[in-house]
Amino acid sequence: MLQKFFRYHNAVVYLDEYTEIFKMNSNSTSNAETGCISLNVTFQYSLYATTYILIFIPGLLANSVALWVLCRFISKKNKAIIFMINLSVADLAHVLSLPLRIYYYISHHWPFQRALCLLCFYLKYLNMYASICFLTCISLQRCFFLLKPFKARDWKRRYDVGISAAIWIVVGTACLPFPILRNSGLANKTESCFADLGYKQMNAVALVGMITVAELTGFVIPVVIIAWCTWKTTTSLRQPPKAFQGVSERQKALRMVFMCAAVFFICFTPYHINFIFYTMVKESIISSCLIVRSTLYFHPFSLCLASLCCLLDPILYYFMASEFRDQLSRHSSSVTRSRLMSRESGSSMIS
Repeated sequence: MLQKFFRYHNAVVYLDEYTEIFKMNSNSTSNAETGCISLNVTFQYSLYATTYILIFIPGLLANSVALWVLCRFISKKNKAIIFMINLSVADLAHVLSLPLRIYYYISHHWPFQRALCLLCFYLKYLNMYASICFLTCISLQRCFFLLKPFKARDWKRRYDVGISAAIWIVVGTACLPFPILRNSGLANKTESCFADLGYKQMNAVALVGMITVAELTGFVIPVVIIAWCTWKTTTSLRQPPKAFQGVSERQKALRMVFMCAAVFFICFTPYHINFIFYTMVKESIISSCLIVRSTLYFHPFSLCLASLCCLLDPILYYFMASEFRDQLSRHSSSVTRSRLMSRESGSSMIS
């Protein structure tokens, strides 16, 4: 009888300890996730590491060269050049944080300060939504200048500078909830970061408000504007050219708008479609294992596609902005000529 009592007592103690452990981890893993015990998304570590390794070097070189050429060699600050400069800055900020992400997803250990982890986490979403805003501005301005060529002549560079500053302030403030919501649960463990950060539970009203604002301002409104610009630019080719315009100018504008639309749909549409389901899964609103597995499985892929904009945006600068292409080729040829002349002078001195 006494032996049975001790067995029962030990079982109760073990059950209490298990309950406490479950409560400690409930901030980072929802009940819906724990219910789907067969779910396994450990592949995300290798996926993130591989994607960021492939993006880092080309993205760093392409955006550094693009920023240098756009700022130094382009005298005409129209045709959305200011927006391209800001887009390149947003991409470069995210690319510079990739080595820390690569290190974490390979080693599964974060030896740095918690603030640095949250900063890198913040830069990811700052890059995403700043890129969305600047791609929208590029499309809208190119379409506006094409449809209203007289007003385009009176457009001042300071207008673009003011719009860009406003975008950085608004987007920078709006992205603050992302690291705040993830700075809980497992965040108390200083060795965890990024995908292993906890998830702070929210009440239903705040959750609906956050999803609505994020989807409307970060996806629905930009996609409507870009689609409208693409449609208007396409239909303008069927009309006779206006003053100060030619067919080539219209084709350049159309290529620019199409490229912005392609980058937007490839990089940002998958994430924002999955974002609604991902938030509801984390908040235990969705309990269907099929939806939970699909959402959590697709989430890493959507984030990797969002980071792909760091490689696609420089293609937009090079192939869609004739000034950028001309200045880059001109500078490359001048550098080649100077190197050849230095080699010839050196060989003549030796001989």
